Amino acid sequence: MSHPATPRVTRPRTVLAMSGETRAAILAPEALHRLARVADLDPRLLVTDFGADDPAQRTGLHEAEVLFTGWGCPPLDPAALSAMPRLRAVVHAAGSVKHHITQDVWDRGIAVSTAATANAFPVAEYTVAAILFANKDILESARVYREARSRVNLLERFPGVGNYRRTVGIVGASRIGRRVIELLRPYDLRVLVHDPYLDEADARTLGVERTELDTLAAESDVVTIHAPELPGTYHLFDAPRLALMRDGATLVNTARGSLVDTEALVKEAATGRLNAVLDHTEPEVLPADSPLYDLPNVLLTPHIAGSQGGELHRLADAAVDELERYAHGLPFAHAVDPQTLHQQA
Repeated sequence: MSHPATPRVTRPRTVLAMSGETRAAILAPEALHRLARVADLDPRLLVTDFGADDPAQRTGLHEAEVLFTGWGCPPLDPAALSAMPRLRAVVHAAGSVKHHITQDVWDRGIAVSTAATANAFPVAEYTVAAILFANKDILESARVYREARSRVNLLERFPGVGNYRRTVGIVGASRIGRRVIELLRPYDLRVLVHDPYLDEADARTLGVERTELDTLAAESDVVTIHAPELPGTYHLFDAPRLALMRDGATLVNTARGSLVDTEALVKEAATGRLNAVLDHTEPEVLPADSPLYDLPNVLLTPHIAGSQGGELHRLADAAVDELERYAHGLPFAHAVDPQTLHQQA
């Protein structure tokens, strides 16, 4: 009786390609130690510029079978790839690969993995916290209590607060959007989703209602954006769509800032009609005189929703897991599909 062949375990020659700041933040000593067990790696070699005139770098890249990348990795263009004739895989210890993976990578048949799923966890957690706080009107109730410095008549001042049977609209059934849906399941909420690639069967599996975007905007108490930055999503929430939102509704944006028309949002928020929780804005850092910093109904955070601090170690762990799968001859668990990459952030 024949048995399946046992995959051959290797220690693929691997080179780090990311900024020095990224390596220091992501690759703690424990992660580097594990990485060195899985791969044939020179931890002293860090590539930040594929064109650098460095003999050690040229030798390392020429022998590299795998690139272990992170934020700050330069683009893998034809010139860079020509220096890596043995390259077979790229393992990215972060989210989007659009900044460094080029068409030339796909043309060469190089496999690509991303830790985007791991990075989705903290963004989804931030989003769920924002949703639950928004429905409890935390910003306004904190302001009222701070000014009163005495007992507040909650039934009089906040008769409609709470999360019971409120409606949450999720724009984009992406990795993050789906994680948000999963985390919201224990709560008594109605969840609407708009995504042009989501069909009815998938919506039923997720336990959500599939809707048109304008319907979602008009019926939701909280709208949270998890769509990718594409030409078709630029200013997805413009003045007319923001005007559809209910009085007192909250817009949460942890996606790209360009999906919201900042000028239109400022006008709506300044009237007090809409609330906002913004971790991404357009521009990414707002001018110092932007009203969004000071409006009492706006919570503005400095791009903190994604992996930060100790959460960065999750990215390293996920990426090393993928490299270990590769070393055992197994397919990536989180491979990037070039055919659907345009749908992703």
